[in-house]
Amino acid sequence: MDDCVVHAEVTNLTTPGQCRWHAIADLTALRHKVLDAILDSATLAIQQRGQFHLVLSGGETPREIYRQLRAAHSDWSAWHIYFSDERCLPPTDTNRNSRMAAEAWLDHVPIPTAQLHIIPGELGASQASRVYTETLRTVGMFDLVLLGLGEDGHTASLFPDHEWGSALDSPDTLAVFNAPKPPPQRVSLSAVRLSRSRQVIFLVAGESKHEAVAEWRNGKNIPARAIAPAAGVDVLVESALLSRISE
Repeated sequence: MDDCVVHAEVTNLTTPGQCRWHAIADLTALRHKVLDAILDSATLAIQQRGQFHLVLSGGETPREIYRQLRAAHSDWSAWHIYFSDERCLPPTDTNRNSRMAAEAWLDHVPIPTAQLHIIPGELGASQASRVYTETLRTVGMFDLVLLGLGEDGHTASLFPDHEWGSALDSPDTLAVFNAPKPPPQRVSLSAVRLSRSRQVIFLVAGESKHEAVAEWRNGKNIPARAIAPAAGVDVLVESALLSRISE
């Protein structure tokens, strides 16, 4: 097994490069933990730097978290929203990560439109990647990156046996043309760009993630392992998934 450690709750990010696993009782508790982590990160960033730069994950696991953020009290004018990846589909397609986040949360809070940095997937992978690279050119460290874990170990649109953008000189964005999941064209932030963040949290829930969690815990080189910020990463995972591995 790798050198990741398991904690019962989220702790401060203090050990460079460390992967911290947090066993959470169930999906409801996991969502509450992440919600609190987002709001705590926002409060700290706004107090210290006057802005909060958040990267959102797609998928079903964070949808309810986004809905709950509607009721949060924060200085929304200081929030800047980015996306870890996007599918190359029309802007209103419900399978787009940006559309899901808008319907669940972003359309219901007064974050300035100019601070909602949406990947223009409708332009196709190549052009959308170039446009988003320009969007990120003046952005330094993200404050918080939220990521999920796919059944095959992928995160964002970084898939096994594909380019992950792990090298230090990798571009900020990657155009994906042959994704193993539909649609084949996507845009993803590279591993090195996702790692350029003060805090990274993985949300992992559902029995279908068991094999991916086991592979990660046992040291297999899956895409999720390529996200390696200096502050380390926190993996919030349902307890049942970890208990099965330790049996």
